[in-house]
Amino acid sequence: MIIETASAQETFALGRKIGEQAKPGQIYTLIGDLGVGKTVFTQGVAQGLDITEPISSPTFTIIQVYEEGRLPFYHFDVYRIGDVEEMEEIGYDDYFFGEGICLIEWANLIEEILPENIIQITIEKDLEKDFDYRRITIEGVDII
Repeated sequence: MIIETASAQETFALGRKIGEQAKPGQIYTLIGDLGVGKTVFTQGVAQGLDITEPISSPTFTIIQVYEEGRLPFYHFDVYRIGDVEEMEEIGYDDYFFGEGICLIEWANLIEEILPENIIQITIEKDLEKDFDYRRITIEGVDII
């Protein structure tokens, strides 16, 4: 499924819709270059889960856990991960196979440890169309 958004607000709203439809145990991978709107999208997912605290990328901590919403939300940013052993040190499998949902930014860097049934989200921009244009490809689930 390909969805085009024309503003940060639309990207946020798509994330919110995904958060509203999220089910326990789902793992979302989020792929996209720096500055494409991964954090805005993630903030929308959190709002869809009824999480009210501020959401930011856990670039230096690798994972941020939010438990106040309707489901626990495990937000990973593996951009600075050196190797998969670092993921083992933080006990990634407890999160991957827990009762909440996982959203993993830069998931392409840890492909070898990802389970089979993931939902892959790729965000791309196209400056020829517009500065705020985003092409968001979602594979593994249909969004209504």
